[in-house]
Amino acid sequence: MRLEQEVKTSFWQQMALTNFILTVVGVGAVILLARSDIKQSAAIFRRNIRQIRGWIEEESASASKSAEKTKPKELENPKGTHNEDKQ
Repeated sequence: MRLEQEVKTSFWQQMALTNFILTVVGVGAVILLARSDIKQSAAIFRRNIRQIRGWIEEESASASKSAEKTKPKELENPKGTHNEDKQ
């Protein structure tokens, strides 16, 4: 009877150890996958930021060029404005 109880205890201890090892391996695999996924996402984010920065610089350069080409419009004062009415 004692031997049978020791065998049952040993079996459960082995099961517990196996479950622990599988859990550690599973968690480790998830961490490795998450790290590589985070690194990949960060690289994509940096590439996107560089692209957006390039677009903004292109737009600001083209806006300044178009602003240089256009002359500012002068306001025309038609005759019979305020100044003549006050007299």
